[in-house]
Amino acid sequence: MPADAHSRDALLGAEPLIVEDWLRETELGLPEFLHDPGTASTVSIRIHGAHSPFGVLAIQSAARRTFTRDELDFLQAIANLLAQATERSRSEADIRHQALHDPLTGLPNRTLFVDRLDVALAQARRRESLVAVLFLDVDNFKIVNDSLGHGAGDALLLALSARLDQSLRAGDTMARFGGDEFVIICGDIAGAEEAISVAQRTTAVLQEPFVIGEVEHRVSASIGIAVGSGGERVAEDLIREADAAMYRAKERGRGGYELYDEAMRASATDRLTTENQLAHAIDFDELRLAYQPIVALPDGRPVGFEALVRWEHPERGLVPPLDFIPIAEDTGLIVPIGTWVLRRACRQAGEWRRARPGAPPLSISVNLSARQLAQPDLPRLVADVLRESGIAPGDLHLEITESSLMEDPDAALATMAELRDLGVRLVLDDFGTGYSSLAYVQRFPIAMLKIDRSFIADLGDGSPGGAIVAAVANMARGLGVDVVAEGVETEGQAAALRELGCEYAQGYLYGRPVPAAEASVLLAAAA
Repeated sequence: MPADAHSRDALLGAEPLIVEDWLRETELGLPEFLHDPGTASTVSIRIHGAHSPFGVLAIQSAARRTFTRDELDFLQAIANLLAQATERSRSEADIRHQALHDPLTGLPNRTLFVDRLDVALAQARRRESLVAVLFLDVDNFKIVNDSLGHGAGDALLLALSARLDQSLRAGDTMARFGGDEFVIICGDIAGAEEAISVAQRTTAVLQEPFVIGEVEHRVSASIGIAVGSGGERVAEDLIREADAAMYRAKERGRGGYELYDEAMRASATDRLTTENQLAHAIDFDELRLAYQPIVALPDGRPVGFEALVRWEHPERGLVPPLDFIPIAEDTGLIVPIGTWVLRRACRQAGEWRRARPGAPPLSISVNLSARQLAQPDLPRLVADVLRESGIAPGDLHLEITESSLMEDPDAALATMAELRDLGVRLVLDDFGTGYSSLAYVQRFPIAMLKIDRSFIADLGDGSPGGAIVAAVANMARGLGVDVVAEGVETEGQAAALRELGCEYAQGYLYGRPVPAAEASVLLAAAA
């Protein structure tokens, strides 16, 4: 509010405030800023804003005069133009702020953070210094949202951002990327030790519990640190490296920090190379299928095969599944790879069926990933593959792990019900490794359990594995579900399984995964 009475009255009044002769004005004092020009007459018009006035447009004359109606209208038009320009400027500023800041915390968002990181890297080039990025992920934050609601989660994030600000140095920038992810720029540092100090202070300030709605929350964060010079580095490089280091911190126990190092960089480079090459593995005909027999106990007669994908790289040779399956899962490549496996395995099963007229049915087992199970057109794909291959629906066994079911149980149940209606048999793989296996057997249309190899390894040595296998076999019989024991490698294990009433087995004792031609020889020998 203006200090002088004249400007104040003009700001508050709806009509122009006119003083034709300041020498005769007794109620209003001449504003200080009009003394020097020798003002005799003034007119002041309020600049209207949408919600409140922006200010006052004042015109003064050194000679005493009377202001005409046309002059007042002209001045009002100018005030209106100023109001429109000010409103537009404020609106543009609001839009810019919303585009560059997190709506909950008011912190910079990713776009603004990357821009400031680019500036920090440019300064590091000139000063020959270093820049660090700290990537923070709040541990187990989902529990707060799920148990107390998003309102409590938002309140915790607000309190958390204020607490984190205490650990920063002057000039550091903190942003929120969304969810429970916060990122910090530490510019103009001499070495990684300064960034580590910020991480340690951050860990320390989070040790004090937060009280949200009279509920006490203890919070920790996993922190990844990436340090780089302004040389050839770009902002996204440091962010990606800090993110990777954060995941390493989570893997090592949460609540700590990890510094991105050369070993991690080499691993990331190798992973990126593998990912790029894997994307072309189908097109370049580099994928192969190996078939491991599943046998009936007690006679060891093959009743089916599990199809296992292999990658025969032209330079690296046979790539172990653990080196490419997780990458396929993370990138989504597992969906086209899984489709290829399903079609190729069922086609092979159809060839075996036609080559063995009158022989007992032979099942083919294919693994389904969580991403495949989430595909809405999976039942239609399976129906098409069954029709193309000519195999009976009951001869196709689709193996699903508990972790796949847990991602979206309701959607998984609906998809599995459609698959069951097709006549396909659904197998719960790695049974016993999850915390709710029995609940899943009851809820989902499971036709077969595969007991995890960890329970088979010590069979016959007086270990508790025998009791577990016996319990699973008895439970499965009561539910009308078949049981397959995985990882059978010795005659002693096989004998124990027969005594425990297990119907089927799979493992190196009966055969390693082999190409289709060798599997055909095995079938011919067992006929």
